[in-house]
Amino acid sequence: MAHTPVGPGASTAAAPSRAAPRRDDGEPHPLRPGTPNTDKNPFGDESRADSRAQQASSRAPSHHNPFVSPEASRPASSFGSSSALGRGMEERNQRYFHSRRVKKGEVEKPWLEKKDPKEKWVTILPIIGILVGLGVSGFLVWDGLRSVVHHKYCVVYEDDFHNGFNKDIWTPEVQVGGFGNGEFEQATDDPENVYVQDGILYIKPTLQNANLIEQNSVINLTRDGTCTSKSLLDCVAVTNTTNGNSTIVPPTKSARLVTKNGPATIKYGRVEVTAKLPQGDWLWPAIWMMPVKDTYGPWPASGEIDIMEARGNNYTYAQGGNNIASSALHWGPDPANDAWFRTNVKRPALHTTYSAGFNTFGLEWSQKYLFTYINSRLLQVLYTNFDQSLFERGNFPNVDANGTRMADPWSQTGRLNTPFDQKFYLILNVAVGGTNGWFEDGQSGKPWLDASPNAKKDFWSAKDEWYPTWTDPAMQISKVTMLQQCDGDEGVNEL
Repeated sequence: MAHTPVGPGASTAAAPSRAAPRRDDGEPHPLRPGTPNTDKNPFGDESRADSRAQQASSRAPSHHNPFVSPEASRPASSFGSSSALGRGMEERNQRYFHSRRVKKGEVEKPWLEKKDPKEKWVTILPIIGILVGLGVSGFLVWDGLRSVVHHKYCVVYEDDFHNGFNKDIWTPEVQVGGFGNGEFEQATDDPENVYVQDGILYIKPTLQNANLIEQNSVINLTRDGTCTSKSLLDCVAVTNTTNGNSTIVPPTKSARLVTKNGPATIKYGRVEVTAKLPQGDWLWPAIWMMPVKDTYGPWPASGEIDIMEARGNNYTYAQGGNNIASSALHWGPDPANDAWFRTNVKRPALHTTYSAGFNTFGLEWSQKYLFTYINSRLLQVLYTNFDQSLFERGNFPNVDANGTRMADPWSQTGRLNTPFDQKFYLILNVAVGGTNGWFEDGQSGKPWLDASPNAKKDFWSAKDEWYPTWTDPAMQISKVTMLQQCDGDEGVNEL
């Protein structure tokens, strides 16, 4: 369909006309009802509308562009107007849509004039609750800090081992009896098993001389005068290769150091040992304390303080390997009634193991409490408050295994912390194996049974399995500190 070009040179007669259509006889047709009369601008701005039409006509291209919409189909706004009917409609709209905002006072707003008196408590009550909570928390913190006794401590012994091994403090135990636990090591003072290197004290287990196990042999520590025990069983060990005989000397060697014979003993105070624990199956490192005198009777009546015990097995070990450290107190009227399980706590390492680096294993001990910790006094492991006599806490039976009435070995002191009211000395050692249950039967490939007479021999026979795991078998100690509480007592509670 052809279009008539519109441009500056085109005749104005060709432009669409707004006049009423004419009939064939030349007379104009009358407008239908409702048809607007376009000859007149109802808003009185004909001149502006005409001039815009002329300007639009003058801007039209002089040649036909097939991609341009016909003018009749284009909205008025495309010609520069903001309204289809021009600025007149725009001005009319502005006049008609003037602000209809309600003036103040024209409409009543009772929700603004009348408020519910209970509504404010929705905000006030939570604020009061928060303030009360903060106040109670602050009081509890203050009361806790106020109730803690801040003792004065005096240094008894402190050593970082840069001056070597101090024989005036440490005594190596030399025994073969297993120390009551059926341990598989011979405790020695051999430099192979205990030595200082670069400011680090090493306690390192090693294999026994194979000839002493595979041939008839005797280790007699009494004969050479080195045994540190008065019991013959602790000083003499024998290998008997007679068919069917399972007796062998200890299959490994290690070291056990004590401060019993020196000045490094305390009754109430603080102990800290910074150490790296060993890595290897069936190793048993320990940092612990025993009483200088058995004031209340043989073990455990006179007490035992285990600051740290662990196992050298890796984290897959069922009872917890070198990723677990435990603390315990041993106490009871006899070995069959040791109440250690009432004062025993384990602490796992956080995303690591205690054989991966050095940690500080600590003890704080007073008349009123005893607690252990790792690296910080805030990271407590075991906490025992002496607010009740230990005999009552133990809930021991009325009679012992022989039918004898159970007697309280501590009541005569009148102190709630007995037997932990005497001087104790420090022990550092690495044991190997044992038959006391520290390594539970049937767990993680344990190669011996505690009750078997062949326990040590079975352990030795399995050395090709466990010895390769001894990749770092030494317990390494970088510092030891022993502090005595030296500001008097705390007013000991009486029964």
